[in-house]
Amino acid sequence: MKKSFRKRFFSKWQLIVMFLIPFIWYIVFCYVPMYGIQLAFRNYNPRLGYLGSPWVGLRYFKQFFSSYYNIDIIWNTVSISLYSIIFGFPIPILLAIILNELPGVHFKKVLQNLTYVPHFISVVVLCGMLYLFLSPQYGVLNTFLNFLGFESIGFLESNKYFKAVYVLSDIWQESGWNSVIYIAALAGIDPELYEAAKIDGAGRLKRIIHVSLPGIAPTIVTLLILRIGQVMTIGFEKAYLLQNNLNIRSSEIISTLVYKQGILQGSYGYATAVGLFNSVINLALIILTNRICKKYFEISLW
Repeated sequence: MKKSFRKRFFSKWQLIVMFLIPFIWYIVFCYVPMYGIQLAFRNYNPRLGYLGSPWVGLRYFKQFFSSYYNIDIIWNTVSISLYSIIFGFPIPILLAIILNELPGVHFKKVLQNLTYVPHFISVVVLCGMLYLFLSPQYGVLNTFLNFLGFESIGFLESNKYFKAVYVLSDIWQESGWNSVIYIAALAGIDPELYEAAKIDGAGRLKRIIHVSLPGIAPTIVTLLILRIGQVMTIGFEKAYLLQNNLNIRSSEIISTLVYKQGILQGSYGYATAVGLFNSVINLALIILTNRICKKYFEISLW
C-alpha cells in the first residue's frame, strides 16, 4: 500500500510542484503575517518586540468605537461599496451579454479592446485625469456646463459628489475587464439551447432571459458572494489620492484611516485593531451571503 501510494505520488511530481508554488506563496504572504494580529491587543514597542510589548486587551477597539468619527468612516466605507455593487455589479453582465449578441466579429473585438483599456490605467493617472476633467476652473465637464449657462461645480471639492465620482470612475475603469469572466461563461453555453429557443419562437430578448442569464447564473452568484465579502474593503489608493480637506467627511474610509494611524502616526496597535475589525466583518458577510445563496439558489462557494 505504501509503495503504491509512493509510486502514484512521484508519478505526478509535476502537478505537485505546480501546487507547491502557490501553496508556499499563501503560507508566506497570507498566513505567516497573521502572527502580527496580536498587535491589535498590545501596546507595541519595536524595541521590546511582539511578545515583549505590554498586553492592553481591547483598548484599541474601545478607542475606535468611542471615537467621534467611527460612524462616518464605517458609513463611508459601506456606502461606497454598496453603491458600487448596486450600480457597478450589473454593468459587466450587461456588457458581456451585449458583446455576445453582436454579430460582427471584428466590431466585437474592437469594442472589447476599448472596454478593456481603462483597466490598465494606473490609479495615479486615473486620479490625475479626474482632476483635469472635473476641475472647476478648466475642467472639460465644467467648461461644458458653463457653455450651457450653468455655474461650475466643484466635484472633488465637495462631500456631496465624492462618492458618485468614485463609483462612476470605478465603473468606467473596471466594467470591461470584469466582463471577461461573463463572456467566458457565455461561451460555455451549448449553442443548441439557443437554436432550440429560436425554433420555439423565442426572440433575442427571451433567449437572453431564458438561456443566457440562467447559463451564467452560477458565475453571477459566485462573484456576488465574493463581492459582498469585500464590502468593508475599498481600494485605498484612489480614495487617498482624491481626498482633500474639503471632501474628507465623505472620502475618509477605513483603509485611509489605517494608513494614517499606522504608517504616518506610528499607532501600529490601533491601526491593526481597526484592520482586524474590518477583516472580521468581511469574513462574517461572506459566510452569511454564502449560506443565503446556498439555501435559496443552491449555489455557493462551499
